[in-house]
Amino acid sequence: MNLSFFDQFSSPYLLGIPLILPSLLLPALLLPSPGHRWVNNRLSTVQLWFIRLITKQLMTPLNKAGHKWALLLTSLILMLLFINLLGLLPYTFTPTTQLSMNMALALPLWLATLLTGLRNQPSASLGHLLPEGTPTPLIPALIMIETTSLLIRPLALGVRLTANLTAGHLLIQLISTATIALLPIMPSISALTALILFLLTILEVAVAMIQAYVFVLLLSLYLQENI
Repeated sequence: MNLSFFDQFSSPYLLGIPLILPSLLLPALLLPSPGHRWVNNRLSTVQLWFIRLITKQLMTPLNKAGHKWALLLTSLILMLLFINLLGLLPYTFTPTTQLSMNMALALPLWLATLLTGLRNQPSASLGHLLPEGTPTPLIPALIMIETTSLLIRPLALGVRLTANLTAGHLLIQLISTATIALLPIMPSISALTALILFLLTILEVAVAMIQAYVFVLLLSLYLQENI
């Protein structure tokens, strides 16, 4: 059976049931359960320190009204981070390589930030569509350009996350396939490609973490514009 390089991005099925939902719930099972004591063990301490660091980085640019989003944004970045990292393991499925899932995350959250701004400060939110001091003949064109740039924000969020993770997975698969194919023919070249594969894997771990952070950071910046 010949498999395409893109078969790894198709959602797996078991008895006709898609397994994308269990793959989304799996990262939550890896987190240590909270106990009744302040400090349970070293893993819980590291977890709390990491969550506090992420929350501080995301909430620093926002005012007090934006701190209501702290739980949502922190939970989102932790979910994306665990899903991206677990997707680098062999024989695993990465849900964040699906554009439909990323758009399902980006579109409602972007719309929530937009509606928050239109409800709390409609004049300031609509004022972003027209920069101050714009010449009168350019007003219709600039409004159309700013409106288009506003509407493509969720698409840019989803496509950025999907494209970066998909490209990384494809590169890893291509180089690993070349490593195995060259092993009986040219062992020295195969060892070199294996070294490249190791370095690429380290790079993809960094990309997985950075893309999760960038996704949530851009959402927090969109929120900052509307509060």
